[in-house]
Amino acid sequence: MKRLFVICISLLLVPAAALAETRCGWLINPTPRNWTLVDAQNEWLIMLQGGYGAKGMDKIKDMAEGEHVSIGYSHGYACFCMNVSTDKDGIIRQIFSTRQLPLSKCRRDPALSEPR
Repeated sequence: MKRLFVICISLLLVPAAALAETRCGWLINPTPRNWTLVDAQNEWLIMLQGGYGAKGMDKIKDMAEGEHVSIGYSHGYACFCMNVSTDKDGIIRQIFSTRQLPLSKCRRDPALSEPR
């Protein structure tokens, strides 16, 4: 019984980052405060203007610092890998880290369609 209690307490103390998953695909910011990540499995909501915003948005580097496609004043999309926690409804709940990749990485992935 003691052992089961210790195991349960240990699981509660596991840091959230340990539950992170890596998702790679198109990071899209089409308009102010609207962000999604489209990978091979899903379109993941990151932020919705006037509503939801994932914890850790500050972990997203300025995509203009790397290869990106501009679709308007300071908006666009780029290829990113993100360590995140998600839920079953297609929402990114927390961002732990991000890494921008060359556009060619996403363009070569047959499971990804480039945003238009």
